[in-house]
Amino acid sequence: MTTTSTRRGAARLSLRTRLVIICLLLVVAALLASNALLITLLQRQLVDQLDERLRTAATAAAQLPDPGKDSDATAPPVRDAVERELTGDVYVVRLNAAGGLSRSPRPTVGDAPELPRLDTAAVAARGGDPFRASGGGSDWRVIAQPVRSSPRQGTDGDTSTTGSIVVAGSLDEVNGTIRGLGLRMLVIDSLVLVLLGVIGWFAVRAGLRPLRRVEATAAAIAGGDLSRRVPGLASTRTELGRLAAALNGMLDRIEAGDAARAATNDRMRTFIADASHELRTPLFGIKGFTELYRMGGMHERADVDTAMNRIERESARLAHIVEDLLLLARLDEDPTARSQLPLKLTPMDLRTLAADALHDLRALASDRAVTLTGPGGGPPGAAPVLGDEARLRQVMSNLIGNAIAHTPAGSPLRIGVGTHDTRAILELSDQGPGMTAEQAARVFDRFYRADTARGRTRTGGAGLGLSIAHSLVAAHHGRMEVHTSPGQGATFRILLPVHTDPVGD
Repeated sequence: MTTTSTRRGAARLSLRTRLVIICLLLVVAALLASNALLITLLQRQLVDQLDERLRTAATAAAQLPDPGKDSDATAPPVRDAVERELTGDVYVVRLNAAGGLSRSPRPTVGDAPELPRLDTAAVAARGGDPFRASGGGSDWRVIAQPVRSSPRQGTDGDTSTTGSIVVAGSLDEVNGTIRGLGLRMLVIDSLVLVLLGVIGWFAVRAGLRPLRRVEATAAAIAGGDLSRRVPGLASTRTELGRLAAALNGMLDRIEAGDAARAATNDRMRTFIADASHELRTPLFGIKGFTELYRMGGMHERADVDTAMNRIERESARLAHIVEDLLLLARLDEDPTARSQLPLKLTPMDLRTLAADALHDLRALASDRAVTLTGPGGGPPGAAPVLGDEARLRQVMSNLIGNAIAHTPAGSPLRIGVGTHDTRAILELSDQGPGMTAEQAARVFDRFYRADTARGRTRTGGAGLGLSIAHSLVAAHHGRMEVHTSPGQGATFRILLPVHTDPVGD
């Protein structure tokens, strides 16, 4: 429960606060570790210095003659020398072989250390190494060394152990030095932490300033301004620079997707409105004649026949529009959907379609001069492609119907067929009124008709023929072009990939 509360409390903190806290915790850990190491090394050095001092004192005290045995005239000067050597709070006692107190050449002022039993065997076991003892509320460092008697006259020079010298030094000075140093370090570390905390706060604040700009940009985008971009805050070799670049790339895709969706919605609304308008005309005609018949307005058989003929024509027109709409739904601009159209691809030559179009035009518009040439003029040439002949005939039929419907009667037409580079070309050129650049850019849109510029001479279709032709050519991995200008006619050109295998293989 406590861990969960801690996590929730940390989550409420700002990123800047958490970063500063983490940095300070790391600094505290580093300072504690370094201070502990420094104090340990200093304490060891001070204790070693005290041990060295005790060894010197013990060596000097061991040479001090025992006044109980030697009472010659040289004893006082020797003891004075030892006294000068043993300075400070060093405590010196002489013990007999059994560990009892023999004399105290240098007693301590105040309490003495509580020594363990130090008989001859115990002193020999310690080997002159310093050890700790306590007493009088203080810690002590103690060194015990054996004392050997000097050889007497008339002996063979042997010496014997007569006791030991014990030298002790208080650790109060060492401990006081360490405590004073620790207190100073604590004060200095506290000041350093406060200073680093203030500096770190402003440094992290300055470092996070670009993120606040990113936040402001994101808020503006969330408010609907998709044109906003994250400014170049740093080099792309840094994390912040890569973040800004990634966000801008994401925003570009979001804006493009939003624009595409808006354009699709606009086209869909326009398409639905145009389709509704085109479907409403024949439906209203059928509805009007049926209501007239129901109301008894057709008394004669001839009136009924006329009404039924009109209903049949409007129904055929309605069915044709619906079929065109279904075909366009399958020939959507998405290449994935376009590839779902079942095409029966076989090797063929566009000259076959050009020749059939020539005969159709001469039959449908006998008053027009129709010529067969190559692309742009010259003799016609072979144009082998891999295509669906029925669908390509539908394309050519739409072009022929468009040319007859939108050019003046008697105006000449030209059919061109051949190849250029890696493209097979089939084109239909008229000498009608032509179109402006704006009209030409929209000529393949659904339900679009440039009636005023193209001089329609008779009622046309729903404006879907050129859109269907354009989509069918695209399904063959080709494209349609229109070359036109006002008063110069128009040339609709089909370009398909050339099929290199011989026709009929």
